[in-house]
Amino acid sequence: MPLYLSRFSYTPETWGRLINNPEDRRKAAQAYIESVGGKLHGFWYAFGSHDGYNLWEAPDNVSMAAVALAISGGGALSTFETTVLMSVEETMEALQKAGEIRYRPPGS
Repeated sequence: MPLYLSRFSYTPETWGRLINNPEDRRKAAQAYIESVGGKLHGFWYAFGSHDGYNLWEAPDNVSMAAVALAISGGGALSTFETTVLMSVEETMEALQKAGEIRYRPPGS
């Protein structure tokens, strides 16, 4: 199954609710991804441009997109970005296919 890396940031209101009522959000994230047949591999909080990171496994892009849309639509996050991760083997295959494409720069 494909792997996905998500970066998220909470709204100030969400941080306020968590301060008043601390909650382990890994359980919620795990339930969301398992509802589409996937698995949560990791959940981390961080300093920096994003408040946290998730590593997910999902059956396909549509399933992961459904989870991302459901979470984003909930209003607790100010940002939610997901990146599809590719294995080295997939990248090698893409490199081989790229070598077969006859790219022509614009205007040439």
